[in-house]
Amino acid sequence: MTKTFACAAVLAGLAFGAATGSPALAADHQVKMLNRGAAGMMVFEPAFLAIQPGDTVTFLVADAGHNAEAIPGMLPEGVEPFAGTMNKEITVTFAAEGLYGYKCKPHYAMGMVGLIQVGDEAPNAAAAAKVKHPGKAGKVMAGLFGEAGNAVATLPK
Repeated sequence: MTKTFACAAVLAGLAFGAATGSPALAADHQVKMLNRGAAGMMVFEPAFLAIQPGDTVTFLVADAGHNAEAIPGMLPEGVEPFAGTMNKEITVTFAAEGLYGYKCKPHYAMGMVGLIQVGDEAPNAAAAAKVKHPGKAGKVMAGLFGEAGNAVATLPK
């Protein structure tokens, strides 16, 4: 299943690339859905990504019983939420700059959450930080917000 989130700036960039003969360089990142990983049980690996607009993320089913879906309130304004099906790979294209929080629906309270920072700006950071999470997810997400703050300086241009 593939969901695409379009943004005028990305589309304009693609049109410019086509007009000038420059190829659009978008990267594909992979996130594994795991029962056990380096950070413990019920995790996404990696749980934090810093990517550029136009990049895709493929959520891979490494262990059965998981999905990846957007957390309400943790998307840039105007972006449609994504929701993968249980035990199915999903590829999402991230076009708008900002923070995107995601979860595994059945393991949300166990802390199976992740965060993607798209681009250099995070206009939705304050709103995303206000979202309340159940159980262990709040602690995990707080750590991921710390990683997002450190990642802005190291994003590839």
